[in-house]
Parts: sequence; C-alpha cells; structure tokens
Amino acid sequence: MFFKKLLNFLGKDLAMDLGTANTLLYTAKDGIVLNEPSVVALDARTSKVLAVGTEAKEFLGRTPEKIRAIRPLKDGVIADFEVTKIMMSYFIKKVIKGLQLVKPKMVICVPTGITQVEMRAVIESAQQAGAREVKLIEEPMAAAIGANLPIEKPVGNMVVDIGGGTTEVAVISLSAVAYSESVRIAGDEINESIQRYLKDEYKVLIGENLAEQIKIELGNSYYVGDEQRTMRITGKNLMNGAPQLIELTEQEVAQCIKDPVNMIVESVIRALEKTSPQLVADVAQNGILLAGGGALLRGLDRLIREEANINVVVDDDPLTTVVRGTGIAMENEKVYKQVFIN
Repeated sequence: MFFKKLLNFLGKDLAMDLGTANTLLYTAKDGIVLNEPSVVALDARTSKVLAVGTEAKEFLGRTPEKIRAIRPLKDGVIADFEVTKIMMSYFIKKVIKGLQLVKPKMVICVPTGITQVEMRAVIESAQQAGAREVKLIEEPMAAAIGANLPIEKPVGNMVVDIGGGTTEVAVISLSAVAYSESVRIAGDEINESIQRYLKDEYKVLIGENLAEQIKIELGNSYYVGDEQRTMRITGKNLMNGAPQLIELTEQEVAQCIKDPVNMIVESVIRALEKTSPQLVADVAQNGILLAGGGALLRGLDRLIREEANINVVVDDDPLTTVVRGTGIAMENEKVYKQVFIN
C-alpha cells in the first residue's frame, strides 16, 4: 500500500481516449488535460516531427511534397505503429511537464471489436511512449461509466458510442458487455460521403477538414424541411482546377449522409435483435445512451428513437464521455477491476 502511494506521489497516472479523430488525456488531479486531433505532420525526407495535434490538423490537405500529415489511427485502431508512438509520446510529455521520477500507469479505451494483435499494438505503443503499465477498457463500457450508468447491477443498459472511425454498440449488465458490435462506419465515413457528393454532383473537390466543417454546420440525419440552412464553400473544380464557389443546403447534406447514418441506426436495431428479451426490456425502460462526437449530429437521437421505438438520451458532454469513464475506472481500479480486458 505504501509503495503504491509512493508511486502515485512520484508519478502521474493517465487515462487516454486514443481516438481516430481526437486523443484525450485525463488525470485524477486535473480531469481532462488534453483534447487534440490525432494527427502528426512529418518531414517526408527525414521523418522529423514538425507538428502534432491541433497544429498538425491544419496541415491536412495543405502540405507540400516534403511534408506528410498523417492520421495514424484508422477505424479506431492503430494503422501506423511508429507514428502512433510518436504522437502518444508527444501528448504524454505535454501533459507531464518536467522530471517524472516514475513512469505513468495508463488506462486506454479501445473498440470492442479489437483483435489480439491490435491490442498488443496499443499496449506496446503506450509502453514505448513512456507508460510503465497499461490497462485496456472497451469504449462503450468507459462511456457507460462516464455517464454514471449503474453498470454493476443486473440491469441492461445500451450504449452507442459514435467516434471518428467506429460506432460501438453495446448492452452492458453486471459490469460486463452482454452484447457488442463494432461497426467501422462513423464520423469519418460521413465526412467522406460529403466529399463524394460534391465530387459527383458538382465536380468539385474539398479537403477532409472542410467536409467536417460542413457536417457540423449543416449535418442533419432527420431533416423534415422545416428550415433550410445554407453554407457557402469554395472547392477545386475537377475539370479545370480553378476555385469554385458553391452554396450548399441542409437538405443536400442530409441526403448525401443518409447511407452511413442508416448503417449506424441498423447496427442499433441489430443489437436489439440479438440481445436477450429481458435485457431488451431493461433497455426499453432505461433508454439508449448516445456518446461520442457523432452523438452531436442533428436529429440522430430522434431517428434512432423512431426506428427502435425506445427513448434515446444524448450525454451532456458526448465528446468527453469515454475519457471521463476511463478516468473514473483508473481512479477506482479495485471497484472496476472487472471491466479491464487485459
């Protein structure tokens, strides 16, 4: 006990939401201490790190040949081991300033569909980035803890966590995942749908940052025509390479993101079909929790509510639900020991 207290005094333990779109870090003392895009900019010739996080995201789609802007995670898992290690190390050092006598212990959330190989990649990346010990927790479980759901009780709670790379759907009971599904359709796929629409309909190319901005401004998964917001954007004409100004409407964006949104809704319906009747009855009584950045998409809660015939609740701060839950599990390791998957 004394040794553990000494470790806590000398070293700062970290909870991490290592996301496809954003990485968040949490400490017991200060709560959420970092929230930055999961992007690294490198010199293409020397592999020297030029920028990480918020600054590096501005490089996307704007880099000359000698610079590469990389998103090292794809579909919720590590796609580039070396760059992920660089990014994690940078974020850890940014949070833990000065001399750290003891390496931090880390709790990292991962998708439910993660393979053993992918799990090993996350653990090794964290260890090489400076962690002394690494525990893993599934994202929907972390979201449930972050939203203060009674996960330890024999009652079914459904969580839908929509991130950048994956949508995690899980039914949780007795501190375990009774049913889960990880669908590799989420915020990134919605952005890509907007890019494809502009390319096909207007013969105009835009970057992923602008596509994300359009999603935030005009995205609506339950458009009923009662208002018509518009947004003026400039893209590159595919035919002559010249800049082209377009005025996009909310109705257009609602139509072009329909397919990925429907696939997210279908994953929720499929989860209900494959869950036991008693747990479904619990979910019907308790409602469905929406978390992750995708939970902010206009009308998504209403669409799921209508299709599933179950009340849907969006967490108060869906962008941080997962990292808050990961942090709570880290701070109360004995209480939540059953939720760690390694």
